[in-house]
Amino acid sequence: MRHSLRSSLFLTVAGLSAIWAPNALAQQADAAGDNDALIIVTGEGLDQTPASPAYDTQLIEREQLVSTSSGRIEDALAGVAGFQQFRRSDSRSSNPSAQGATLRSLGGNATSRALVLLDGVPMADPFFGFIPFTAIAPERLAEVRVTRGGGSGPFGAGALAGTIELESADAATLGSFGGHVYVNDRGGTESAAHVAGDLGDGFGVISGRWDRDKGFFTTPPADRVDASARAAYDSWSVQARGVTPIGDSMELQARGLVYDDRRTLRFDGADSSSTGQDASLRLVGRGDWQFDALAYVQARNFTNIVISSTRFVPVLDQRNTPSTGLGGKFEIRPPVGDSNVLRLGMDYRRSEGELFETAISAFTGAVRERRNAGGTNTDLGFFIEDDLLLGPLTLTAGARLDRYTIRDGFYVARSDDGAVLLEERFADRSGWEESFRGGAVFDAGGGLSLRAAAYTGLRLPTLNELYRPFVVFPVTTNANAALENERLEGFEAGVDFASGDIFDLSLTAFQNRVEGAIANVTLDPLTRQRRNIDAIEARGIEASLGVALGSLRFDGSLAYTDAEAQQDGAAFDGNRPSQTPAWVGGATVSYRFGDSGLIAANLRHVGRQFEDDLESDVLPAVTTLGLFAQLPVTDEASIVLRGENLTDEDIVTRNQGGSIDYGTPRTVWIGIRIGG
Repeated sequence: MRHSLRSSLFLTVAGLSAIWAPNALAQQADAAGDNDALIIVTGEGLDQTPASPAYDTQLIEREQLVSTSSGRIEDALAGVAGFQQFRRSDSRSSNPSAQGATLRSLGGNATSRALVLLDGVPMADPFFGFIPFTAIAPERLAEVRVTRGGGSGPFGAGALAGTIELESADAATLGSFGGHVYVNDRGGTESAAHVAGDLGDGFGVISGRWDRDKGFFTTPPADRVDASARAAYDSWSVQARGVTPIGDSMELQARGLVYDDRRTLRFDGADSSSTGQDASLRLVGRGDWQFDALAYVQARNFTNIVISSTRFVPVLDQRNTPSTGLGGKFEIRPPVGDSNVLRLGMDYRRSEGELFETAISAFTGAVRERRNAGGTNTDLGFFIEDDLLLGPLTLTAGARLDRYTIRDGFYVARSDDGAVLLEERFADRSGWEESFRGGAVFDAGGGLSLRAAAYTGLRLPTLNELYRPFVVFPVTTNANAALENERLEGFEAGVDFASGDIFDLSLTAFQNRVEGAIANVTLDPLTRQRRNIDAIEARGIEASLGVALGSLRFDGSLAYTDAEAQQDGAAFDGNRPSQTPAWVGGATVSYRFGDSGLIAANLRHVGRQFEDDLESDVLPAVTTLGLFAQLPVTDEASIVLRGENLTDEDIVTRNQGGSIDYGTPRTVWIGIRIGG
């Protein structure tokens, strides 16, 4: 049934191109000879402010997004040194709930400490805080702006480690029709299609993507058993987006996203699913009083079956985890003169969800417990920020005030016959938290600029951290309803130098400290618990370099971070936070030819890291090589070749007492790409 639905969706996307006018992207006002009446819509939010460069920001352009060796958005993001997920495996071979995104080695658990926005909408799951990377197709995007650090500011609570802003591509960038179909050496496929055209004086885009593969064995050959399974995946997503002008200075943007992702990990029957339906409306005004008004709603769900690694039977059925995200943002920029940009606004997010799971005896198959837990978190924020231009010097300062609530929390465990074994109702909590940030950028001339910034930030614990225990067999990690908010304090200084389109260099030194950091703390060999620890402190250097010599270009990024978890008297005091390498870097050499020909080779290195807070289980350093080649055969069609992990390195993604999982082995793709 799911295959039939996906096939119908893709036929619909392809078929719409036949009824959309061939000149759908032409401007009707030009045809009438009335150029003065031409209204241009962008589909974007308000422009970046003059002081945005004060914070350590890196732009990933569209060509970089669509030319990775894996075709995954997280692969493109990994080109920014300092970006990391909780585990090294990408969204094809990891449990969805482990897909937290963070920056600057401020990890330590699976929840995102970086705020990921798609067209201004937070993408984190309302219950878990993970990012549904399979639903974010790189070919739909125009660019990504990554700000490492920077505090919360006008971006909302949750931007603790930084902000990742994903911007959808408009119809002119995509072209009226496009798509691709690739197949790999395991028989897996990746297919995508879109149609785009006029929507009155604006534009509309419908796009779909379907990925499926029987996968690879994550378990080393020596450890496989009859129950060992490949990391199979089957996921699809469809997005519809429309942008239309209202008057001559406003535009209305609407977007809907539906996705479904299913995976199997390690053992037969260890299946998980992640589904979502998102919708948003955005009104952007570009007149004298600029404004950005956004509202969104998200419905998400997650299921997961845990299989015993000794008896290979189900021991936990996380059968249903429905959650809802509801929120919005309003920002206004009054006309205060050419030397000032003032931002005033507020934002709101409500996350509600609960889990339903069944614990099963590995010996008898009988139900041991039926559990139900959940709650509601809200955050209402008010912010003000001002940029002041003083010749070559730009100053910025801002403040934020958040009213948060953590309420309706509960946990109930029942026997198979319905008798209550444990029932807890947790006290509601609320409070006010303030955050500040400020910075400066000085244009020294000749392409050289100097910058410095200091900031604070806030992140609420997720419903998952508060109320849901989880098992990565045989280790159980317990929830903690008493968790407090995380608080960030940080500062940084950097230098940027650019020489036209030929050379650009960026260096940043930083120190960030997360007080009350939530970590998975080891209690005994089989038990951990989420707890607030004193702090995670990270200090380091980030560097990026780009050099263009005609058609040949080099891009490199490197980060070194000295990070430690701090807790007086604890066994882990002074250790590196779990899952955080000291060294991360990458380099890409690319050669462009013709109108659309491209060959690119990428080398990526991730340093040694540890599975747990006690540094008892090591994940060795690994260096991988990827390749992308796009070879035009007509004006609209190209042959594409991709290679992942071409040297077939063993990428250790999990190590719990010698029980190891591997990441993606050597994988080769070939296919055809049409249009933009």
